Amino acid sequence: MKQTGERPLKDSTPSALLALHDAGYREVKQRLANGFVLDIGCGVGDESIRLAGPNRTVLGVDYDLETAHLAQHQGVGAVCGDGSILPFKTGSVDAVCSSHIIEHFVDPSGHVAEMARVVKDDGAVYVLTPNEPADFENPYHVHLFQPEQLRDMLGTYFADVVVHGLDGDETVRQDFAKRRRTGKRILALDFLKLRHRLPRSWFVALHSLGRRVVYPLLAKINGPSEVIGEDRFAVTSRIDADTLVLFAVARSPRR
Repeated sequence: MKQTGERPLKDSTPSALLALHDAGYREVKQRLANGFVLDIGCGVGDESIRLAGPNRTVLGVDYDLETAHLAQHQGVGAVCGDGSILPFKTGSVDAVCSSHIIEHFVDPSGHVAEMARVVKDDGAVYVLTPNEPADFENPYHVHLFQPEQLRDMLGTYFADVVVHGLDGDETVRQDFAKRRRTGKRILALDFLKLRHRLPRSWFVALHSLGRRVVYPLLAKINGPSEVIGEDRFAVTSRIDADTLVLFAVARSPRR
């Protein structure tokens, strides 16, 4: 698959970003009970497989048919489906993982409502999404959240919602801050913001090309960088503007 910015890819996404996603799945797995688990937006399934366990069945859902097929080749059960129209019975799922998916919906309420519909009364929904002030510009991220906004959105459909932060250690935070500064300097070249006046398909294509050019270029300029692993990230109750990701746990669906 080509690097577009829509989803992380192990061969082309910087190690720190991959580790951040890995850490999110680690935190979800640590909280999972046994039963039937949906991983919405499963991509090629390399993270979904981590959620499996002896008494746990994991099924990935991805809107792209080719990607769902790739997930099946990873040994993950996967179906092609829309995260806002899930092909499952009401109250049939023990847990749902929505990792870096909710920000891709122009109106996320349908996605949240569907998760509340399919999860059991005593089940849980786990949502990971970028913290708006700490995110990088990405045309696929069309609805970003701050903590209170995510809590309110989930609270419409769940009676019990807790929002944590998922953040790196200080060195990692500085690394991401440096990446944001570099990104802003590059975007500042488009001082007239012409990219936002382009047809969306052109903007997405330009962004995708930029990622494929900029990632290798920065690696060449900066030289070999430290490989950052998921152990450098942890859940925190302290959320500020530099906290990288919001991690919400929602229970008691309102139906």
